[in-house]
Formats: sequence, C-alpha cells, structure tokens
Amino acid sequence: QVQLVESGGGLVQPGGSLRLSCAASGFTFSSYVMSWYRQAPGKERELVAVATTGGSTVNADSVKGRFTVSRDNARKMVYLQMNSLKVEDTAVYYCNARYFTTNAWGKGTLVTVSS
Repeated sequence: QVQLVESGGGLVQPGGSLRLSCAASGFTFSSYVMSWYRQAPGKERELVAVATTGGSTVNADSVKGRFTVSRDNARKMVYLQMNSLKVEDTAVYYCNARYFTTNAWGKGTLVTVSS
C-alpha cells in the first residue's frame, strides 16, 4: 500500500529556512500527483504546494516566493524547501499522494516558527 513518511520539521526562528522531505513507497511514484498540505492549530488543513506528474509546480499564494516544492522520481522523494519563514507558517505539514481514487497521507511533521 501507499506509505508516506515526512521528516525535517523542527523549531526555526522567523526568517530562517527549513527543508522537509517525504519518502514514498508501495506504489508507482511517477504516476502520482504529490502535494504538501499544512494544518495550524484550530485551522482547516490547507494546500501549500503541488508537484504534478509532469514536473510542474504550483504554490499557494501565501507561500509564493518563499517555498519551493520538488520531486525526485528516481528516489521516490518529494521535498519542500521553506525560506523566509514566518510565525504564521507554524503548522503540521503533511505529504499527500493522489492518483484517481487513491488519496494517501503521511502522519505529518511539525514546523514551529518562533523567536
């Protein structure tokens, strides 16, 4: 079955950088659209960035110019490079894999931006 494991979260100061990783297994990675979502305390889960099967990327307006999503199909990995972090970026970040009716999630990694 589809398995996704996020890593790289932690505590960082405002203006700092962090790189999240998502390791995928159990499926044909190149066929899936990979995305990053986040959920802050008391808020709904929101889309952060998308990496399509063709390699194009789309970012949410709130992170454009600061975050970069990328994927490595050979290694079955997806990344989220986060720069110029803000306090409002604090959330649990989730890796997502979608293909037709399959919609799989990792358990998340916590990113805390605080001074």
